[in-house]
Amino acid sequence: MSGSLWMPPGARPDTLPAIPHRRDRPSWARPDPIDELAARLDDFIAAAVHPDEIAALLESDGLSDDQIRERYGVKNSFALAEELYERVERRYPEPDGPVDGPWRTGLLGCLLRGVVFALPGFGYVLGAPLLAGPHDDFSLPAGTVPLLAGALVGWTWNQGLAHRAYSWLGLGDRGAARRALLLGAPVGALLAALVALAVAGAAHPAAVAFAAGQSVYLGAATALLVMGRERALLAALLPMTVGAVVSLVHSVPDAARLTLLLGSLTVVVVLGQREVAPRKGRGELRDKPRGTRSRSTTTGPHLSASLPYALFGLATGVLVLHTALGDILTGEQRSAPAAVALTLSMGPAEWLLYRFRSGSLAGLRSSSTPRAFRRTTVLTVVECLSAYLVTLLALSLATSALWPHSSGFDGIRLAGLLLLGVVLWTALLLQSFGAVGSAGVICCAAALAQTVAVLTHTGNPHWVALIVHGTAAVAQAALVCALSGRVTAHR
Repeated sequence: MSGSLWMPPGARPDTLPAIPHRRDRPSWARPDPIDELAARLDDFIAAAVHPDEIAALLESDGLSDDQIRERYGVKNSFALAEELYERVERRYPEPDGPVDGPWRTGLLGCLLRGVVFALPGFGYVLGAPLLAGPHDDFSLPAGTVPLLAGALVGWTWNQGLAHRAYSWLGLGDRGAARRALLLGAPVGALLAALVALAVAGAAHPAAVAFAAGQSVYLGAATALLVMGRERALLAALLPMTVGAVVSLVHSVPDAARLTLLLGSLTVVVVLGQREVAPRKGRGELRDKPRGTRSRSTTTGPHLSASLPYALFGLATGVLVLHTALGDILTGEQRSAPAAVALTLSMGPAEWLLYRFRSGSLAGLRSSSTPRAFRRTTVLTVVECLSAYLVTLLALSLATSALWPHSSGFDGIRLAGLLLLGVVLWTALLLQSFGAVGSAGVICCAAALAQTVAVLTHTGNPHWVALIVHGTAAVAQAALVCALSGRVTAHR
């Protein structure tokens, strides 16, 4: 009959043809190497959200594409990862350890670092009368140019130095980190002091001396911060801070100002030198776990790896300085609250960065699809960035209300400050993703554009800052959203 299904004799109408089964591999055949690898990595593959996560593991094990083609007969690590991902059933077991994993950190420690970042600003308040004099050729207060030049060189150098020391610490070689700081901090201080002297021009010698002291402090403070001695640095800065606060409401003799500045600087330098000085006897050996010496000496961090971090330090330093210079160049004196608020916010910014990384790790463990993971990480970025902006806004309003003779923020300046906060926090997040080059390029372009606008007297500095910060913030936010959904960015 036309359209009827032919069946073999004896078959019933309600019986479907049997589906042929795949032949089992003969016992004498060589085992499939991909099946063996899947069995060995079963737990990891079963919990993977995306094949790229498996590819990252394969690459971290040192498998090259040539080895993969020879052993497993596939093109590269990504093809092998996709094959493994298909062969192992998805399982998402609950983690044995805490969800935050290695990104758990205390809020108090981060807040302490924010305070330590802000306290050196009181040194400029205490030393301002020592730098009194006529404005220079750039219409800036006396001594501003050597101070700014020394600060920028110091920030650039010490950002790169800190990265190198942290790299040694990551390799477990605390002794090498100490040696890097012991050599690098004095070199950076000398370089910054020489640059300040070179651009001093007709500035008073006191300004050059202040810039040299600033350079020495930056080097010693970097050593203490890298080695985790925030509390010691805070204790060293407290007398100078108290003197600066008193000077805001009462007259303080110049001799007392100088004594407080030199006293705090001396204590910081002594503490920093003691922290990085070579350990005698067996102390140096205790800095290095067993088996670390040979590994770190052969695969130590390259100097070139610290260059992007140094450029990032220069760019962010220029952007922050423009926040203060915008007020000075327009004849206003309201920059101190903004600078203090931005510096204090770096503590909460660091804590929220840790919270994002721990949140993304939790999302990686709980998400079952790449789309779900991307959605989770983007929401976490929005939450953490919003929390940081609320914190920065609160600090800005509080410092403006408490600062003497402050007239508060207008809408343009406040918007520019918040956008700069977006730039700084997303740049730190990109650094944690390993995209420091991208963050450095965007921040350097923003810093260059704002500097050119100031030097050429193009537009109002506050409007220029709003446009530049907004453009950089949008570019970095888009890059963060693109990278945050990639599993391999969260390794």
